[in-house]
Amino acid sequence: MSGTSRPRAQVPGEIGIWAFVAGDLLVFSVFFILIAFGQKEMTDVFSTSRESLNLYFGLCNTLLLLTGSWFVAIGVERCRDGQGSDNARWFKLAIGCGLAFVLNKIFEWEAKIGAGFTPLTNDFFMYFFIFTGIHLLHVVVGVVVLIFLLKVSQRPTLNSRDIRTLESGGIFWHLVDLLWIMLFALLYLL
Repeated sequence: MSGTSRPRAQVPGEIGIWAFVAGDLLVFSVFFILIAFGQKEMTDVFSTSRESLNLYFGLCNTLLLLTGSWFVAIGVERCRDGQGSDNARWFKLAIGCGLAFVLNKIFEWEAKIGAGFTPLTNDFFMYFFIFTGIHLLHVVVGVVVLIFLLKVSQRPTLNSRDIRTLESGGIFWHLVDLLWIMLFALLYLL
């Protein structure tokens, strides 16, 4: 046996964020199941309603969140490696993606409501507005988290606690991204 030991692999972030992610995934899994059952029970209503959605809004939001997650991953990794003083730029770009998502979602809802579609129209639109609204709340919280990460990333030196904080915030943002991808597939594509 050698006298040197390998550094122990560490799960990124804090254990609390992983418990939150598990709980949130469980709740959203129920949402996903409700949408799937609604699709099965009211195929015609869901199909016709889905056709009235503008796929470009959904695609744009998907690209915004995927790009934002990419920026967050780069920012966290650069902070972890202590690379340069421009680490904050990546979090600023991710914040921009999150805010653009919020605006795009507002424009989409405005267009749907203007065309006469509301949560009272049918079960599909009830699910659409409620579940994308809950997701939008996650995005807004995520943007607040990203603003905090931006501030942390601007510190002159980052200790291990700062890195865990950055990782935990990044994990939350990636969760927001994952939830949207599932909602996008269930609401816009199926």
